[in-house]
Amino acid sequence: MPEIQPTYFAIAIVIIILLATSIRILKEYERAVIFRLGRLTGTRGPGLVFLIPFWIERMQRISLRVIVNDVTPQDVITKDNVSVSVNAVLTFRVTEPDKAVIEVEDFGFAISQIAQTTLRSVLGRAELDDLLSEREKLNQDLEEIIKKHCEHWGIGVLAMEIKHVDLPAEMQRAMAKQAEAERERRAKVTHAEGEFESAAVLTDAAEILSKTPTAVQLRFLQALVEVSAEKNSTVVFPIPIDLLSPFLNKGEEKEKEKW
Repeated sequence: MPEIQPTYFAIAIVIIILLATSIRILKEYERAVIFRLGRLTGTRGPGLVFLIPFWIERMQRISLRVIVNDVTPQDVITKDNVSVSVNAVLTFRVTEPDKAVIEVEDFGFAISQIAQTTLRSVLGRAELDDLLSEREKLNQDLEEIIKKHCEHWGIGVLAMEIKHVDLPAEMQRAMAKQAEAERERRAKVTHAEGEFESAAVLTDAAEILSKTPTAVQLRFLQALVEVSAEKNSTVVFPIPIDLLSPFLNKGEEKEKEKW
C-alpha cells in the first residue's frame, strides 16, 4: 500500500494550533500566572511568554496597575444617632499576582465588599462632628483595617478616603442655624470687646483732661468746629459753666476793687 502523506493544509492547522496555545505577549504592566495541568508553576512576563502547547499550560493575566474603585454609598448611623449617606474612594494594586489568583475569587469584587463593610463599621463608631472634622484620622483607620484583610491576598491598599457625606435636610438646616448663632455670638463678643477698649481709652482721656480745665474748653471748642463743618442751618449746644468761670472770676475781682 502507498504511504499516506499529510497534506499541507493539515500541517498548517497543526502549526496554527501550536502557536495559539504556546505563545503569549504581555504588556509591561501585565503578569501571567501559569498553571500546568491545574497546578501553579509561577508567574511570567512581561513580553513574550512561551507555554507548553495543547493547553498543557494555561495562564491568567493580572494587571499590576493602580486601581481606583468608587465605593458604593453606604447608609450609616453615627454614634450620636444621625443617619448619613457616605461614599468613599478605594485605591489599591496587585503586588503578588499568584496570591491574587489563588487566595480569592475575583479580588476586585472581594475588596469592594470589604471596603463597604469597613466603611459602615468604622463610621458607625464615630460622632457626626468627628465625621465632618476628623476625616484624616478616619481615613487612616479605614486604610489600616482594609489593608489587614487584603495582605494575604497579595493586594496592597494604597488609600481609602471618604469622598462625600450626605446629610439629611433637617440636619443641614439645624447646622446652618448653629453656624449662624455662632457667628452672631462672635460678632457680639467682638462688639463688646471694642466697647470695652473704647471705654478704657475714654477713661484715660478723661483723667488727662480733668487735670487741665483749659484742655476741656479747647476740646469743647474743637467739637463745635467739627459740628459746624456739617451743613446745618441751626446748631444748639449747651455752654458749660466752666467755660464762663474765668470771666465771672474777673468780674468779681473788679467789684471788689471798686469797694
